[in-house]
Amino acid sequence: MLTWEDDVEVHALRKRGWTISAIARHTGRDRKTIRAYLNNERTPGVRTRTEPDPFEPFVDYITCRLREDPHLWARTLCDELEDLGYRMSYQTLTRQIRDRELRPVCEHCANATDRANAVIEHPPGEETQWDWVDLPNPPASWGWGSMAHLLVGSLAHSGRWRGVLAPAMTQPHLVDGLDRICRGLGGLTRSWRFDRMATVCHPDSGRMTASFAGVAKHYGVTVTICPARAGNRKGVVEKANHTAAQRWWRTLPDDVTVEQAQARLDEFCRVRSDTRPRRTADGRTTVGALAAAEALSPPPTVPYPAILTESRVVSRQALVSYRGNRYSVPPELASAQVTVTRVLGAEVIDIVTGSQITIARHRLAPDGAGVMVRDHGHVHALEQVAMAAAGTGGRPHRRKERIPPGPEAVEAAHALRRRTTEAAASSSDESDPVSAGTTSTVIDLSTYERAARGRNTLA
Repeated sequence: MLTWEDDVEVHALRKRGWTISAIARHTGRDRKTIRAYLNNERTPGVRTRTEPDPFEPFVDYITCRLREDPHLWARTLCDELEDLGYRMSYQTLTRQIRDRELRPVCEHCANATDRANAVIEHPPGEETQWDWVDLPNPPASWGWGSMAHLLVGSLAHSGRWRGVLAPAMTQPHLVDGLDRICRGLGGLTRSWRFDRMATVCHPDSGRMTASFAGVAKHYGVTVTICPARAGNRKGVVEKANHTAAQRWWRTLPDDVTVEQAQARLDEFCRVRSDTRPRRTADGRTTVGALAAAEALSPPPTVPYPAILTESRVVSRQALVSYRGNRYSVPPELASAQVTVTRVLGAEVIDIVTGSQITIARHRLAPDGAGVMVRDHGHVHALEQVAMAAAGTGGRPHRRKERIPPGPEAVEAAHALRRRTTEAAASSSDESDPVSAGTTSTVIDLSTYERAARGRNTLA
């Protein structure tokens, strides 16, 4: 195999009139090799196989399968090939597909940037675009598991957006987020645009569900569903999703509560997002100023009465945490699982047990106020239970308290000593030579003393 440098030298010598034999002697190569490179039958840097290519018999089948299905997984294709006698590795298959360029480009799924895009007009006050964003790894103190969700709403004309955190993407959480975001944006547009989310429409047909139709009529808006495979029709909210994930969620500390995180998001939207510059026919402006000029309709005085439910665990103090505040329940439910039920727009919340029994109703405090809402009956019952437990259980021991052995321990110690004394006396009787009837040997230690003195004298 010749390198590119050797190939250039061979061609240069040939142009000078050298014969193939002379070039072969000069380079130390075989004449057939030199002739093959001069005739462009071989490529520098590519070694000619001395044995048949084991992958070649499968090329036709792979080409046909990938032409039929350009998105066929290489793992699935490898399963089919193994039934046809393929014995090489999966990594070899993927490498050969790449090197031989066997997978064709799917024309139907070409990237939107490779296709011509129409310019979609967004008149002021015409459309609000909505979408959910999955936010992985929320703080463990939230108790939301491995995923949080953010509902984002964006005005299509100005680009102003707001978001609301939620533990789930249920329809009540969607309705709650729609109401809060619309009030944060300053009002309602004439139309709401969604992708094919199941809480709004039937994903297969794109037709609105009966349950969400009531929501749309309550707010007096029309609902527009994106056509299938046309996600770029709501590109304004998609860009807001990217901003929320990369500029706000990515830097959120671990020690914040849900309410603090929501406040940080609202502050980010006001300080960072609304101050973005925009160029219009009337000159330069900002997103906030452009949004303020949109003709938005005022939202209803009360939200749509959806029923919002969230599970909670009662603390040892018989308190239930909900949106930055704590609400009391009877002390018998300490450490139990309960459900907080709230009708959107109502001023009270209900706390329901697992058997669907409402055991507490409290007036709803402002989110994140940090207050403790307690019923007088719950307080009295908790004090009675706590005092009764303290009276029966006694006070806890101090770490440096003196606690001598009690009467039972002293009696057990006396019995143990008697048992030890009797065992020692029995052992001494068995080892006494006189009582055992045996003779003893008396050793005179003066003999050892004289031997020791003699040894010292010799030294």
